[in-house]
Amino acid sequence: MYGNIEYARVLTKTAAFTALIAIGGWISITIPFLPLVPFTLQTLFLLLAAIVMKRYAVLPAALYLLLGICNFPVFHNGTAGIGVLLGPTGGYIIGFIPAAIIAGFFFEKSWKYSGITGVVAATIAIYTIGIAWLSVSTGMPVFAAIMIGAIPFIPGDILKSTAALMIGKRIP
Repeated sequence: MYGNIEYARVLTKTAAFTALIAIGGWISITIPFLPLVPFTLQTLFLLLAAIVMKRYAVLPAALYLLLGICNFPVFHNGTAGIGVLLGPTGGYIIGFIPAAIIAGFFFEKSWKYSGITGVVAATIAIYTIGIAWLSVSTGMPVFAAIMIGAIPFIPGDILKSTAALMIGKRIP
């Protein structure tokens, strides 16, 4: 371990992106044409972690989830605990882990559209797990869960995905 510079880099990036994902939960932005749908910057930082860390992006996602489970106030607006994950929005947070794995996999590839594919696939993973859990935890039909838990957030996620790709190009 001593003198292993790559290990130190992964450890440092894990800490930095875990903190950024947690901070992203405190930042709530409202889009002017969708005033009732605020969104956070958690997925922006998750996607940036995948761009920078590739397959190791699962580390900050898992650490973020673990910190929240251990009652550190890292979830949206300082919430914490297993109750948040068992609540209606918990599936979206749990979806961060497969999203990080999927996006990291695609960012390791070097074909022309691997970045865009990774961002879209990661977002779909978050939506799929989030919508499924929203439907199960509330008892609402899947179509209603899609209409409430996905459709209003798509414009914001397009903006965040675009920003992540643009910022990621500038990070070595």
